[in-house]
Amino acid sequence: MLEQVETWPLEDQEELANVAREIESRRTGVYRLSDEERAAVREGMEDARRGDFASDEEIDELYRLHSRA
Repeated sequence: MLEQVETWPLEDQEELANVAREIESRRTGVYRLSDEERAAVREGMEDARRGDFASDEEIDELYRLHSRA
């Protein structure tokens, strides 16, 4: 099966890798970030170092939008 995966489109391979990470984290209690997640965390840390945070109004809007769901 793993040999077949190599012939899949990259998007499908990434989806499988995400599922495998979730299974591994459930089994071991350790979640390993994908490259995309790691980049997003780095970007967030850089924003925080610059003092670039969401305003109170933006946070209020976020809560308002999610309370409707």
